[in-house]
Amino acid sequence: MNETEPIGWSKNTFLKWSNFKAEHNSSIFEDSHSEIKLRFTWTVNSDTINNEVVFMIENISLFVDFHPLLSSFRTLEINDNLLKHEQGHFDLSELIKNENLKELQKKFYGKQFSTRGQNDDQRKQFAKEDSGKMIVKEIEKLEQLLVFRRQKYDEETNFGQNQEKQIGYDLIFNNLRK
Repeated sequence: MNETEPIGWSKNTFLKWSNFKAEHNSSIFEDSHSEIKLRFTWTVNSDTINNEVVFMIENISLFVDFHPLLSSFRTLEINDNLLKHEQGHFDLSELIKNENLKELQKKFYGKQFSTRGQNDDQRKQFAKEDSGKMIVKEIEKLEQLLVFRRQKYDEETNFGQNQEKQIGYDLIFNNLRK
């Protein structure tokens, strides 16, 4: 794996300072920054029902990715507690994904959506395009939730300096690895 490519969350993945490849912006308050994004895949099937082409969305999967080229740290401030706090951002993202995946799937599974196009090839292409746009709208809501929860995490733990609060979060995050 290329060390500049996104790192997918897994039970066995732990961030290292060497994963943070961006130059740190000295004008920002935080001593470190982890850029974490959600990525998704899905399948779309189409069918003709009552002379109308419809599509169904299936197999939605979500993935949490850490982006090394967009993540940075203030060199003079690195320590194990700060790295553990940044790992917490990664783990929190996975937790939010897990909490919301079923609801996301429920919005689409078992439903039929009409499509457009002049022929079967166009309809299939539009079904793929339209289904992707529909899912993106829901992913954007999840990303807003992620921003909110990350800010709350930073505030409650005082960016990892409040050890009591950080330990509480760490216990929650440890459950992801079981």
